[in-house]
Amino acid sequence: MACLLTRSRAEACKDTVAGIKEIYFVDYGLLGAYTLGSSDEITNATSASDITAHKYLVKGNNSFETTINASRENGTVFYEQVLNITLKKLTKEDNKELKLLAAGRPHVLVVDYNDNVFLMGKDNGADVTAGTVSTGNALGDFNGYNLTFTAMEVSPPNFVTVDATAATFPLSELAGLTGTVTIGTPVSI
Repeated sequence: MACLLTRSRAEACKDTVAGIKEIYFVDYGLLGAYTLGSSDEITNATSASDITAHKYLVKGNNSFETTINASRENGTVFYEQVLNITLKKLTKEDNKELKLLAAGRPHVLVVDYNDNVFLMGKDNGADVTAGTVSTGNALGDFNGYNLTFTAMEVSPPNFVTVDATAATFPLSELAGLTGTVTIGTPVSI
């Protein structure tokens, strides 16, 4: 099999910023089959189920990174996608939801500050692989949750083609979804 390159790349302009502004969790398997565009972006998904995406607003120490794991000896390559999020303030409701997140393997839509949307765990879902629940020590210490999600996939996280103005952003462009798409309202705590 020939692995021929298809394009070149110029030096990028300095017109982006780093960071994650929001995350959407969707129960594993509900997004159904995907349609990929010419640049491997997800342009459509088909599902017979109603879908609720649980929106988490995040600020501060959050990151999304993908590590390429390739072995010439074995002839294999896979991509480890790692999402680290910090959720401020401990609550009994969040503790209950944390147990569900840790037991499941949701699909995760990650939205950065450039309004790029990435689908983490497209085929295999994402697992909570580490985390802490911290009360802090001094009055000004961090009080809340630090969670690490990991997904092992055969491709890097796909961009999702979206309309950032739609009511169901970032799921608005997944037009093949036949069920109702609902963005769960974040609970103010």
